[in-house]
Amino acid sequence: MKKVTLIATAAFGLEAIVKREVQKLGYENVRVEDGKIIFEGDLLAIARSNLWLRSADRVKLVIGEFKATTFDELFEKTKALPWGDWISEDAEFPVSGKSIKSTLYSVPDCQAIVKKAVVESLKNKYNVSWFDEDGPLYKIEVAILKDIVTLTIDTSGAGLHKRGYRDHIGTAPLKETMAAALIQLSYWNPDRLLVDPLCGSGTIPIEAALIGKNIAPGMNRSFASEEWPVISKDIWREARKETHDLANFDRKLQIIGTDIDEEVLKVARRNASEAFVEDDIHFQKMPVNEWRSAKKYGVIICNPPYGERLSEEKEIINLYKEMGKAFRAHDSWSYYIITSYEEFEKAFGKRADRKRKLYNGNIKIDYYQYYGPRPPKRDNENTKEDAN
Repeated sequence: MKKVTLIATAAFGLEAIVKREVQKLGYENVRVEDGKIIFEGDLLAIARSNLWLRSADRVKLVIGEFKATTFDELFEKTKALPWGDWISEDAEFPVSGKSIKSTLYSVPDCQAIVKKAVVESLKNKYNVSWFDEDGPLYKIEVAILKDIVTLTIDTSGAGLHKRGYRDHIGTAPLKETMAAALIQLSYWNPDRLLVDPLCGSGTIPIEAALIGKNIAPGMNRSFASEEWPVISKDIWREARKETHDLANFDRKLQIIGTDIDEEVLKVARRNASEAFVEDDIHFQKMPVNEWRSAKKYGVIICNPPYGERLSEEKEIINLYKEMGKAFRAHDSWSYYIITSYEEFEKAFGKRADRKRKLYNGNIKIDYYQYYGPRPPKRDNENTKEDAN
């Protein structure tokens, strides 16, 4: 089967998580750069990585990489690449681009040159002079960093955070990919209770349920590369069969989501239903200062409001104070809070055991991690503290 080089893109700060996901799929020669994880595989790897990667943004196929400091170099070296091995005669192939610290800094010019070079290459392959571009989609990207050109084709289509369950979105939603990463950065495992006391539209509880049952996040959606003739339907059929074979649909989970807004909880319940995990999550209307649990050794993961506007700061500080009082009353729990508010620890009333810098879109955020004691081994044989 044809060998390929793939790039799984990731939000800054999540590269280690995505690397671990790639390695879990069994792929080797994995290397990490800012915002991307590069690995090798076969055609099946294109399908499997799109279906299984929880925290990556998308999967790109590398067509070629070379140095170019002139437009002539860019054209000739792009034209020499094997575009016809991948792109069908009827393909739609738009070109996007970016250039950082490079001689060829005009992105529109670079896009136009790459487009022209690909057209010339395909003319030679198919012996035609015109392409209608009314078939499968192949989004080409030209990325130039310090004069090194990387040419890729996007295999995903819609970003991998588009799981297919969240048609109903609440205010300022957390991306599904980020929610999955927050869970994987915590000490939670499927044998422990997980609570999101500010759950909004339910993204964190739903992603936890998918992880807990080992349900592939891309199981219920389609991808651009499914329409590529070079990847047979049998390959996709094999990859999708694996998602069903490995899913533990019958596993019992303890996941709770609470919020003060009944309308947004209705959205959360619909989203959970679309993800087929509605029976695994209990959603309940409740203010965070009333949250209590008699359980020991649970895990809280939440994405509270950040208070981006100055007028909201007093309200946000009061919320964080209430969270601190409620959470600290459960001293055997671990809790994890993500926010961009820089004085969070002061308002919360306790310094975090660890603080990790991440990005939610273009917003710099910190992931505050508070570690409770390890549950007794007899209660939870499988608990392992995540060194990340």
